[in-house]
Amino acid sequence: MRIAMGAGGEVLGTPMRPQDVVGDVVAAEAEGFGSAWTVHFSRGIDALSVLAVAGTRTSRIDLGVGIVPTYPRHPLALAQQAATAQAFCGGRLTLGVGVSHRPVIEDLHGLAYRQPAGHMRDYLSVLIPLLREGRVRYRGAFYQVDGGFTVPGTRPVSVLVGALSPLMVQAAGELADGVVTWLAGPRTLGEQIVPQLLRASAGPPEGRPAPRVVAALPVALSAARAASRQAADGVFARYAGFDNYRRLLDREGVQSPGALAVTGDEAAIEKQLRRLADAGVTELWPIIFPVGDDPGRSRRETRALLRALATAS
Repeated sequence: MRIAMGAGGEVLGTPMRPQDVVGDVVAAEAEGFGSAWTVHFSRGIDALSVLAVAGTRTSRIDLGVGIVPTYPRHPLALAQQAATAQAFCGGRLTLGVGVSHRPVIEDLHGLAYRQPAGHMRDYLSVLIPLLREGRVRYRGAFYQVDGGFTVPGTRPVSVLVGALSPLMVQAAGELADGVVTWLAGPRTLGEQIVPQLLRASAGPPEGRPAPRVVAALPVALSAARAASRQAADGVFARYAGFDNYRRLLDREGVQSPGALAVTGDEAAIEKQLRRLADAGVTELWPIIFPVGDDPGRSRRETRALLRALATAS
């Protein structure tokens, strides 16, 4: 299991300047991380634009965004933007897409949040051919597209789906390159998401690579595990208010996001990471959160541990 590094602070509720997010990516490459991930929030910066710049400032590190909401962006327009960003990233870009949440789509964007699984299947059926071949001809319930674009110097873009429900995982396995999850613990991943993803991806075309499973989770190095989980509950409390994550917490058998945080001393964290790897996770996207009276020190120590684990293999 590869250990990535997060860039930016939006998940923690601390938005950063686009230039500083690029700086996070540059620092992650210098520290030896193989990949860096950032989020795309509808109320924040445009992540693909930031990663395009980061691509020109780095040379080795893989770059990922999770996730770009689908409803507000036509798949041809998003494919065009991602293909352009890929030209700056030299083939190192991964695009995560997802349907977001009903309050975001209906209240912020004023769009109908209907049939999300069917919408995603149509969306991927347009997006992926465009990112692989530059053109598509597709007639579906949500999109009817016949055309394409040309971006000199680009390369195919790997597409992951923000998938938690069975129908969304099925679409990801059949049509995309894998899934990217947030707050899915080892129980949900190992017993539901990964097995279904593997089954769905086993069909044609033959010779497909194994699907990717990128799992984003809160991480903090701290011997005071109870205090760590309480801190995580404070930082990530808003996610428990979304229906999709509430159902996820129920499946995990926990009450709050803090119960899913990867925390403890070094041995405890390594044990939890092994459990995630055993569940089928191919890449961990750690969201480092502070614990205790010295937030800066807490984050530095957690990052140092993750750096050591990421570069050990």
